[in-house]
Amino acid sequence: MLRWLWLTLLVVVLDLASKALISHHFSLYETMVVIPGWFNLTLAHNAGAAFSFLANESGWQRWFFAIIAISVSLVIFFWIKRLQSHERWLAIALALVLGGALGNLWDRLTLGYVVDFLDVYYLNRETLTAMHWPAFNIADSAISIGAVMLIIDAFWGNEKHDDNEYKH
Repeated sequence: MLRWLWLTLLVVVLDLASKALISHHFSLYETMVVIPGWFNLTLAHNAGAAFSFLANESGWQRWFFAIIAISVSLVIFFWIKRLQSHERWLAIALALVLGGALGNLWDRLTLGYVVDFLDVYYLNRETLTAMHWPAFNIADSAISIGAVMLIIDAFWGNEKHDDNEYKH
């Protein structure tokens, strides 16, 4: 099922290209409103993990998260390699997660932080207060979509039975 690695490559290319484009045209924390009250482009740097977990540490987290990303990426690669041809949904899910992991790993290794820029929020028009989801990127989106697909597969995927198991 390694043929699905084209999807991994697509995620990495789109992720890195979008991060380079935003980084080139925006200053840190600069914001451009795309859909008022719902969506902005905002350049942010995240030295931590999801939701800026451990972002304020002294720098050791960069290597810690890089080692985790490399380890998980290797496991996913060999998992995809072992899949059978009928496990297409699982292969797509894993390819998305792998692409996201590699996109963020590249940032972490080359920059020391992950570039985030997608800013989804809800603006309460009565109080003029905004509730922001943490900024994210295409890699994070691919990981999230792949993770949801993995959960769907775990609960509703085709059960695998050995036909010989039921023969007498």
